[in-house]
Amino acid sequence: MSEERFISRQISKYATTKKLIEFNDKMRLPPVEYYAHVQATGDKNHEGKNVTSLIGITMLDYSNGTGDKTVSVEANITPDELMYIFSKLNQGVEKFEMAQDKIFGESGNSIVIEEFLSGPEVSVLSFTDGKVVVPMVSSMDHKRALDGDLGLNTGGMGTVAPNPYYTKEVAAECMEKIFVPTINAMNKEGRTFKGCLYFGLMLTENGPKVIEYNCRFGDPETQVVLPLLKSDLLDIMMAVSDGELDKVAVEFYDGSACCVVMASDGYPSKYDTGFRIDIDKGLDAEVFVAGAKLKDGETVTSGGRVLGVTAVSDTLKNAVDKAYEAVKKVNFENAYYRHDIGKKALEYCKE
Repeated sequence: MSEERFISRQISKYATTKKLIEFNDKMRLPPVEYYAHVQATGDKNHEGKNVTSLIGITMLDYSNGTGDKTVSVEANITPDELMYIFSKLNQGVEKFEMAQDKIFGESGNSIVIEEFLSGPEVSVLSFTDGKVVVPMVSSMDHKRALDGDLGLNTGGMGTVAPNPYYTKEVAAECMEKIFVPTINAMNKEGRTFKGCLYFGLMLTENGPKVIEYNCRFGDPETQVVLPLLKSDLLDIMMAVSDGELDKVAVEFYDGSACCVVMASDGYPSKYDTGFRIDIDKGLDAEVFVAGAKLKDGETVTSGGRVLGVTAVSDTLKNAVDKAYEAVKKVNFENAYYRHDIGKKALEYCKE
């Protein structure tokens, strides 16, 4: 069952968008086929106007790879019209509320609309010294707050690694068409990057496409990737810094890992904090604490995503089972977690 995601990025200036697109053109990455920049101020009265025509205006093709057809469309539309556009793109309520309620402030008035992409998502962290790029083991994040990939988007409710959708064939294609071209383009720009480069990918019917980049380790992807790292992390970091990554072996164990995020009930919206965290002794898993603090000698919750429980095993099923068994031994009031982390990956493995 494929994952669907409508990509929407909040930006404040068209120039920023144009720079991103020009950079993508230089990299010759698999293009996103439609682009629009909608300025939704609600300053003008569009009574009687055919709103459907706005969709035709704002969905512009720049798939020729040159960016020639990329233009900014300044459409002063009302909140009702904005909701109509988003509803046509299957994400009406969530995106409309972001714009209407000013969740992102004034920058939320300016929204980039891109192609509706469909397919499994893959996260690939990589080491690079600016000359070579070495991907780490792939992972699968679970962004939605509720079981069954329902609810609001979050920073991540759990991960598994490796991602079964990310086959050797897909990895080779990503290396050729995305990873290496990205490093080359950054060098060409005079912006050589050394460190951890995160690739957020979607595997569509037309091949892998880049959803996002991060210049850091991702959370909660790191919690399942690094426990599988066989090589010494410090040696790799030193090689990255010295520009000698090609001289270091970067190896991973053959097993699998699963991380279940325990959050405060209500996250990512409103939630209460300040509850004591109790962890049973003899836990056969790692607990990575994030949204917590020390108060009067006790560890209490202080954020939405409180901690991640990570287990490693020889198979993905065993790793998932171990992680959930460990979750039962971590307690705090108003704790919430998804019960289906790894389910989609396990179902795919059975096919």
